[in-house]
Amino acid sequence: MKHRIGFNALSRTTSERTALKRNMVTSLFRYERIETTKAKALEVRKMAERMITKAKVDNVHNRRMAARDIHDEAVLDKLFKEIAPMFQDRNGGYTRVLKTGYRLGDAAEMVILELVEKTQKKDAKAEKKAEKKAEKASK
Repeated sequence: MKHRIGFNALSRTTSERTALKRNMVTSLFRYERIETTKAKALEVRKMAERMITKAKVDNVHNRRMAARDIHDEAVLDKLFKEIAPMFQDRNGGYTRVLKTGYRLGDAAEMVILELVEKTQKKDAKAEKKAEKKAEKASK
């Protein structure tokens, strides 16, 4: 029976597990998609969902709470200014887990953990085309 087991220890000590989850959450918010094992993804998902929920309200307290785990200032800023506003009308379920198969070395089940909605990335080529069209229209 699995009574009173609140998390997966991932065969690591507390400090190793904390560092692993912090790094993976930071990578998830930076790249908006990561590939990892199913067990790690399910643990990282819990942490990421809670952070996005807190980031919906941009105040000093919530920024400090998120900064305890996200040490990269640019990623922290992206979480509060780009990612959280996308999910303002959503009550949960900000991430999805897609199964990709099994790893060759040890047959661990691999998954892709990604945000449900993607941020709008500015394309350099698209911007240049828009500028050229604007120049032609003005001439």
